[in-house]
Amino acid sequence: MRIDILTVLPEMFESPLGCSILKRARDKGLAEIVVHNLRDYTTDRHRKVDDYPFGGEAGMVMKVQPVEACINVLKSQREYDDVIFTSPDGETFNQKMANTLSMAGNLIILCGHYKGVDYRIREHLVTKEISIGDYVLTGGELPALVMTDAIVRLIPGAIGDEQSALSDSFQDNLLAPPIYTRPADYNGWKVPGILLSGHEAKIDEWRHEQSLERTRRLRPDLLEEL
Repeated sequence: MRIDILTVLPEMFESPLGCSILKRARDKGLAEIVVHNLRDYTTDRHRKVDDYPFGGEAGMVMKVQPVEACINVLKSQREYDDVIFTSPDGETFNQKMANTLSMAGNLIILCGHYKGVDYRIREHLVTKEISIGDYVLTGGELPALVMTDAIVRLIPGAIGDEQSALSDSFQDNLLAPPIYTRPADYNGWKVPGILLSGHEAKIDEWRHEQSLERTRRLRPDLLEEL
């Protein structure tokens, strides 16, 4: 898949995209992630991407022109499944959405900044608005990275053990059960005996019970969706 990220702060993506699973997926050719500086698509000599809002409200607003210019160039080269705008008032991002987006061919993610974007961008250029939570960040760069990581790690081959992603929290609307590794006894802190029994069916039953218990205790809202 290909993800094109539109931003006024491309330097924020250099380190995260160059390590761990995202780097591995890019090196393997499983995901192409391209960051575009919106200032490269401006028409004035100052490369201005923002302006004052009509009506006298405080803050600066991202202009339509550089955003449209960048999207038009990209769309002239390939088709896109969605043009996503990162916004605190968008649809809340979750594992189900990550699963769906991981099956897309090409995505554009527009990172908001300043006070926000000219609303005509949202009306005419964006197909999907996504929020990563009920809070406001300085810009949409961090949400774009969060979404990119959650999406790309689901692409077959991106992580070493593909079954691992299927057992993550939220895949079945339940939190993941506790996990342990060696040693089985550390300073008297012991691993539950069932995990050492080798009885696969009983271990699966224990894990499911633990998932239900943790979900009831920590995220009862998830059970309402089952």
